[in-house]
Amino acid sequence: MRPIRVLVVDDAVVVRRLFTSALAEDPALEVIGTAANGKIALAKIAQTPPDVVTLDVEMPEMDGLETLAAIRKAHPAVRVIMVSSLTERGAAVTIDALALGASDYVPKPGKSGGVDDTLRTLREVLIPKIRALGAKAVAAAAPAPARPSPAAAPAARVGTPGVRVEIVAIGVSTGGPNALAALLPTFPADLAAPVLIVQHMPPLFTRLLAERLAGRCKLAVAEAVAGEPLLPGKVWIAPGDFHLSIDRGGGQPRLRTSQEPPENFCRPAVDVLFRSVADVYGRRALAVVLTGMGQDGLRGCRRVRQAGGQIVVQDEATSVVWGMPGYVAGEGLADRVLPLEEVGSEIVRRVQSGQSAPAPRRPAPTQVDGRC
Repeated sequence: MRPIRVLVVDDAVVVRRLFTSALAEDPALEVIGTAANGKIALAKIAQTPPDVVTLDVEMPEMDGLETLAAIRKAHPAVRVIMVSSLTERGAAVTIDALALGASDYVPKPGKSGGVDDTLRTLREVLIPKIRALGAKAVAAAAPAPARPSPAAAPAARVGTPGVRVEIVAIGVSTGGPNALAALLPTFPADLAAPVLIVQHMPPLFTRLLAERLAGRCKLAVAEAVAGEPLLPGKVWIAPGDFHLSIDRGGGQPRLRTSQEPPENFCRPAVDVLFRSVADVYGRRALAVVLTGMGQDGLRGCRRVRQAGGQIVVQDEATSVVWGMPGYVAGEGLADRVLPLEEVGSEIVRRVQSGQSAPAPRRPAPTQVDGRC
């Protein structure tokens, strides 16, 4: 298949050069151009449509949000990665951009680090995101090869009937803010279980995300604070750079945050949360895996299954990247594999009554995107 075409948009010439240099090292990527502002970028996209655009948040003439809105309107298939400073304003604008349809974001290279450090960060953070987001576009453009009949997918397991869920743990990454914005408002105000969420995001971003979601939901949504008791009808999001788990000492389960080493290169990590809910709640735990890159959550789901808990994952068609949910589905760990619009009602059924909807027969999933 052809390389993933990338357009780099940033008003700083040094950033454009750094991005171009880093991306040129990967044979799967092709930088088809650069642009110093949004107007130039839109003209170049019209001439040679890229698969992925890296878009600076703050630019003269036409800033990142204006440019993003124009790209989404004229070129909806193009994936956009925002390049944001790790400041209050940068985080707020990035959350706005994700709500407007940006696929993901990366931190802007800092002035303190050297060129080698910046290039290493771009290789480890930016390139995997571009490869994951651009893969669907490249595959869609390629001629469909003749395929043998697909092998049967691992069968979804049968959950424990009649066991009411007492805790909901959600893991999500790339595409997560929009997925959560669609999912959480479907929960009723009297949801009879607490909801814990790990969204891969740095500090500031998780607090602002919680504040935005709180304004859209019937439930109270907040960034998690260590020591708070787990109460039904409340939603907590793991704070950036802190793992989230449950402290079961002293009777009533309470929230625990820690800066123990990252897992799967992530802090917070989904695996940490899922192991904790499995150990404390056993078969009354529900793990939900939504769109995201990599395998974070897979080992945690194994623990949930061993404890007799329940697992629901988002399907490939509605995921921005079918990495995290795809790995769980591929091992046959999921009770249900559902489009995003059905996940909320499935969670509510399992919490309120302990019953799930009848599982329809579904085709085997396609190959999981294993990049992370």
